[in-house]
Amino acid sequence: MPVPMIIDTDPGVDDAFAIALALCSPEVDVRAVVATYGNVGRDRTFSNLRRILALAGRGDIPAAAGAQRPLVHPQGETAPDWHGADGLGLRADDFPAPGPADPRQGVELMADTLLGAAEPVTLVCLGPLTDAALLLASRPDLAPRLGRIVVMGGSMGAGNTRGAGEFNLYADPEAAHRVLTQPDVPVTLVPLDVTMACRVDGPWLDELAGAGPRTTVLVSSAALYRRTFLDRHGSDSVALHDTLAVLEATVPGTLRTTPFPLAVACSQGPERGVMVVDRRGGDDAPRVDVALDVDVPSATAEVGRRIRALG
Repeated sequence: MPVPMIIDTDPGVDDAFAIALALCSPEVDVRAVVATYGNVGRDRTFSNLRRILALAGRGDIPAAAGAQRPLVHPQGETAPDWHGADGLGLRADDFPAPGPADPRQGVELMADTLLGAAEPVTLVCLGPLTDAALLLASRPDLAPRLGRIVVMGGSMGAGNTRGAGEFNLYADPEAAHRVLTQPDVPVTLVPLDVTMACRVDGPWLDELAGAGPRTTVLVSSAALYRRTFLDRHGSDSVALHDTLAVLEATVPGTLRTTPFPLAVACSQGPERGVMVVDRRGGDDAPRVDVALDVDVPSATAEVGRRIRALG
């Protein structure tokens, strides 16, 4: 039986690829999707999420608006240089019009989905962790219905924000700390270190675009992302960060993980959002399974094979 899945996301170009991957994977059944703020503002991410579902012909999946801002402090930065002001590489209008919006608030939709599932649900978090933190705090009774939380975020080394943190954790460190230090639900973290090492190049994107009209639109949204990656990193390739997290959520064990106790710096200094890894592991703190390695050729080939089914 497919594993029921909830996706919390901030589309975002790489989010679009990741959502397409989940929808094309028979191992999972996407029961609900929630849009949070992140790469761009929440109103735009919510519209983008419903455009992506419409592109895939999956307007039947309930899509709700989640958190509009972090728990405590304002969001430090957004990512228009990477995703464009519209969040989809300045190509949002190439996608179909947004599909239906579920009237429930994001955490309410998550809770209802958990209550309606007969099997444990996988929650995949591809943006700031505000919605996940609110769910865990407001509905602790539902924690046993979550089989696993898979998070794209954090970094074992350098970050990618104007501070030292990684974008998703830096956006709401207080929420990230709440999710990554709780003992009730197993968490797998897919950090920047492994996603930056798992890149796709021009021929990969061209092959995907050639699969059909839907994948052509999807790949077109990555053009700005690709140019920015070349300017910043000197490589004509892109790291589809969120896609790797969805692949692990879909096919557990795709990534090689090591358990560590984690914390997230919540100060207002330059270390805000930094993921602190306790490599000693000598106490009873909850462990997070941190992905440290991946077979890059195998993972990128599998992602491409699955998304091509979108046609």
